[in-house]
Amino acid sequence: MSSGFSTMLVSEGVFETLFPEFEGGFTPWNDQEPTFFLDHQDQGSVFSPTPLQEPVFSNSGSDNSDRSISGSVVTNKKRDSPDSVLNHLPVIDERKRRRMVSNRESARRSRMRKQKHLDNLRNRVNRLKIENQDMLNGLRWVAHHSQLVRTENERLRSESHMLRQKMRDMHQLLLARHIQEQLFSVAWPCNNVTHINE
Repeated sequence: MSSGFSTMLVSEGVFETLFPEFEGGFTPWNDQEPTFFLDHQDQGSVFSPTPLQEPVFSNSGSDNSDRSISGSVVTNKKRDSPDSVLNHLPVIDERKRRRMVSNRESARRSRMRKQKHLDNLRNRVNRLKIENQDMLNGLRWVAHHSQLVRTENERLRSESHMLRQKMRDMHQLLLARHIQEQLFSVAWPCNNVTHINE
């Protein structure tokens, strides 16, 4: 096919009809071979049909990434489809419901712990108030008895002072009486002799 096309191009009839003759009655193509920009091998490659080449696939990680991307796109499309959304709605509602129930239960347990701790603190405060009142009552009792003891002590001290004073008075009286008897016996010795003879 290429040879026929080349002979058709170099035929004189075609060039004569396409281009007029120059001076001298010749054309510049009569005395030289036609020059082509492509050699014979390139002409054959241009005008001959080239076999289709099959695409070459590499085993690099890009293939896996493309497959994963395409798979994710497909899964996203599936997820975004109305049927899949409707199918996932009950699961999402159930998860929300369970989460709400769990949060409510956690809040209830937290309130119970706080209430129990508050009750324990109140009971402890009441117990400490009772103990404090008992200690105050005991302190008042001790203060009252201490006052009684001080009063009794003062009374005993005054009584002791009075008794000591009476003892001194009696001692002085006895001493004066003894001295008087001694003086009377020295002043009247005859009376004593008369009494002895009788």
